[in-house]
Amino acid sequence: MGSALARLVRGRARTDHLTDGEREVLAAAERELDGDSYAVLLAVAGGEHRRLPDLIAALSDAQRRSCVPHLKAWRTRLREEWGYQARPRRRALVIAGAGCHTGAAAAAQWLGHTDLSLVEPADTPCLLAVLGDRPAHWQGDVAHRVAGRRQADSEWGWGHYTLVEALVLRSGCAVPTGGAFVQEWVRNRSWPSQPQHRPGAPDGTPYSLLERLRADPFLDALAPLMFEVEGVGALLTEGTDSWPKALAALAAEGRLERSTLLDGCLSRLLRGGRPAELRGFLSVLNGLAPTDDEYAARATTLLRLLPDAPSTVAAHAQERLTALDAAGRLDDERLAQASRAVLFRTEKKLVRAQLSWLDAAARRDRGRAGAVVLAAADALGHEDTALQERALNLIARHLKHAGDAVLPELASAAEALSPTLRPRAAELLGVEPPDDGAAGPWEDLLPPVPEPVPLAPPLATAAEVAEEVGAVMAAVRAAEFRPATAPGVDAAAFERALDGLVRHAHRDREGLVRALEPVIRDRPWNGRHAWWGDPGPGHLHYMAAVLCGEDAPVAPSASGAHAVPHPHGRNLTPFGEVLAVRLLEAAWRVLNDPPPFLLATPTTADGRIDPAELVARLAEYERAGAVPGPCDLDQALLRLDVSAAGPGVLAAAGRLGGEAGRRVRAWLEAGGPSLPEPVRDARPTHRLRGYGSPVVRVRLSTEAVALPCVLGPAFQGLLGRYIADGKRDETSWNLGVRLWPSVLPVHRELVALRLQPTFAATGDEDLRGGAALLPALAEAGGAAGEAVHLGLAHTLGARHPEDRTAAVDALLVLAARGDLDAARLGRDVAETVAAGTVKPNRLLESLREAVRAGAPATVFAVLAAALPGMLAIREPVRGLPDLLALAAECAGTCGARGPVDGVAQAAARGGGGRLVKEARRLRDVLGAPATA
Repeated sequence: MGSALARLVRGRARTDHLTDGEREVLAAAERELDGDSYAVLLAVAGGEHRRLPDLIAALSDAQRRSCVPHLKAWRTRLREEWGYQARPRRRALVIAGAGCHTGAAAAAQWLGHTDLSLVEPADTPCLLAVLGDRPAHWQGDVAHRVAGRRQADSEWGWGHYTLVEALVLRSGCAVPTGGAFVQEWVRNRSWPSQPQHRPGAPDGTPYSLLERLRADPFLDALAPLMFEVEGVGALLTEGTDSWPKALAALAAEGRLERSTLLDGCLSRLLRGGRPAELRGFLSVLNGLAPTDDEYAARATTLLRLLPDAPSTVAAHAQERLTALDAAGRLDDERLAQASRAVLFRTEKKLVRAQLSWLDAAARRDRGRAGAVVLAAADALGHEDTALQERALNLIARHLKHAGDAVLPELASAAEALSPTLRPRAAELLGVEPPDDGAAGPWEDLLPPVPEPVPLAPPLATAAEVAEEVGAVMAAVRAAEFRPATAPGVDAAAFERALDGLVRHAHRDREGLVRALEPVIRDRPWNGRHAWWGDPGPGHLHYMAAVLCGEDAPVAPSASGAHAVPHPHGRNLTPFGEVLAVRLLEAAWRVLNDPPPFLLATPTTADGRIDPAELVARLAEYERAGAVPGPCDLDQALLRLDVSAAGPGVLAAAGRLGGEAGRRVRAWLEAGGPSLPEPVRDARPTHRLRGYGSPVVRVRLSTEAVALPCVLGPAFQGLLGRYIADGKRDETSWNLGVRLWPSVLPVHRELVALRLQPTFAATGDEDLRGGAALLPALAEAGGAAGEAVHLGLAHTLGARHPEDRTAAVDALLVLAARGDLDAARLGRDVAETVAAGTVKPNRLLESLREAVRAGAPATVFAVLAAALPGMLAIREPVRGLPDLLALAAECAGTCGARGPVDGVAQAAARGGGGRLVKEARRLRDVLGAPATA
């Protein structure tokens, strides 16, 4: 049957849909294999995976092994083919390789290979058919090896699971206990691929999760391991049934050990993890409904959850400990331990609950007053002034029952209080108030002013160039699917490598090609995927491919225009246009008119070029008879640090000949471009791609930049008129975004202007990584004007902590350099809060971080300008009392005095609301006599 089937496959084989590389593999197989073996390759070519079990069954082990080298070669050719058309061939290739490898280790390695990761559960029958003629121990070995090659991953499923499960059941081997298998077992039981229905059920009702687990042969082995595998917790609340209810029922029936489940949940919660992960285990714990006796036996674990667990987990532990204490099952030492763990947490709800617990404990038993007030003293150092005051009130309420022995320790703890509360604490404890003016005028502790770092010398040899290009490509590939978190490639590394390619193509192109060949061989160039979206550091691959003959560069336009036409897509940002024309110009010139080096290579790591160095480079061009590339010269001009140009540089520039010399001289004499004043508005705009309801954003628009001389079309697009539409670029997923500041290193306002929709989206969209460029802009050159400050205002209220941290870093650097206009930033903050882009609670976190870094005076200056606008908003601003409290704390720390508009009016309102209370406190601090 095998030969007849092979003849049938050969008779209907088609190869016109294959790539050139696949046809080469097929031709080699036809020369080297017999007819039956060759039919396996033809079935792969046709994507006929269902025919493979019969074809392979007809082969001997020797014939199967003869197919393996050709299947491996095919796998290599399919590596870069991810289109839908290649999927049937990929599926067939997986099945063919599994059946043709005769060793268990080799078969498992084939199935687990990264290039064949798209195994589909529907292929399990075919895979079982090609593996089914092997001995049981062989199949079990394959199952364990395949399971062992996979790491647990909570984000997506594992196509091999159904195959491994079937092999385990068929072979009777031990159940795999690796993390991936456990995780996929849970996912499969939550969402069975082939749900079984109750026989005779009129509505076709499938078995419930509880019923499936009762009959599960893997339950006893895998259920205890659920608590040890990352990613399982998030699955426990998925599916059509409830794992918590099912596990509780199995424990009640005695099928699972209840204590094992309880200890497993608590130990997993103690280990920590993502909120979604822990919610699943917390749901299981709640489903088990532990008794007071069970919790009392595990009180130590509950206490260990309090300091670091997510707030929902800590709140659960705190609630159970409070109940145990109310039942008289917790001693004073554990009460103090719980307080020490909770009272320094940032979550106000937890701190308030802890103080309420302490208050209730002292009310129940006056003999615990001493322990209670000492425990509450830990909250006197909390960063929130309102919580400090709450703790101080608790201490005042129970101090008379605590005795005098606690006073020295309380006085020591009171030193951490906000300056606004210290006089009251001193009066309560009977001590002298501290003399805060003895230290003299306050000075913020700001970071050192960053100095430009010189770029490393040019790469000396072709081997160094190849090594640097390979390192850039490897870093880009590592960041390909996680650019928001991966280190990526900085502009300095990109520019050195690009200059190295140009420089050594001029010196010895053949030697450079020899050095680059291993780099290209390791990752072949596929030009069809080039230039979709902004070019980035990875497009050095294109340069290397051009030099090695893998791609043909595009010639400049016949008219001599600066722009070079793009050979592929044009989904580019204005920064991407500039980077693209530079790369395309350099790629054409290295083959047709190689320059000795690039003019635009920076002299400092941030992208700037020293004017004296550019003049020297142009002089070297003149001596060599080289003509500057238009795009290369345009970029060099935009990087020119004109502030460093002295009279000697201007004189040297005047001695340069040609058009390039005249342009550089005009640029230096004019002092660079003249930036227009932006126009500001705040109106509704749509989010990214127009999805979602409109949001109000503060936006800046400008006319075109006035240039000392004309630049090419791509640069004119970057420097032309800018009309803000509010929609952000997805910069966090743009691998070229790290190069943007280096395009305009002495004109950071222009970079910030183009990035303002992205900065705004960090607050009113779920954009992560949108503030990553702010620290670089803080260190860049040029004026820090409206665009930089508005971007800073937006990102101080970013949704994600890493973006807020980047904004705080930028704030501190700007302050250290003397570039921060605190009044402007404060007004921007108030306007963005009024628009709804910035949430005050996120802004509060950022400003607190700046205070903790040692800059309370800077923060107060920002708040002093922001509070009048916020207090003038008609609708209640949630979080405004906290900002008033922070302003009072900063003012008390740095000794600020004098009125802030709107504060006295807010303090004069009736009622005892928190806003009025905090406004009065700030008014009193600002009105107190200065201590300096």
